[in-house]
Amino acid sequence: MKNLKGDDISKRFIEFASRIILMTKAIEKDYIGKHISLQILRSGTSCGANYEEARGAESDADFIHKLKIVLKELRETLFWLHVIHTSEIISTERLQSIIGETEELSNIIAQSIITTQERKRK
Repeated sequence: MKNLKGDDISKRFIEFASRIILMTKAIEKDYIGKHISLQILRSGTSCGANYEEARGAESDADFIHKLKIVLKELRETLFWLHVIHTSEIISTERLQSIIGETEELSNIIAQSIITTQERKRK
């Protein structure tokens, strides 16, 4: 039986990674643009891959550890999105939605960590 909630989150991470890819294609490829593009491309696309690793975790401790990596990558992605916004590399209108999705995914992953830690204590 599939974990439907996990499948839904996986789909969101795939869509998220695709949006990051499309956004990086829109960034000018001068020295600064290349640097920022590569940074956000790495962090923004690794979130979903790390989430899939977490879904295959061998224990609750392994699951929590892998989710913490997902959360770290989401936080790094959010940092780069704010840098892009502040430096006006991409319009605010285009960034608002992806910043919101990054924050939502961060909240979901953080809550999953908390829930698993609480379940583990019982």
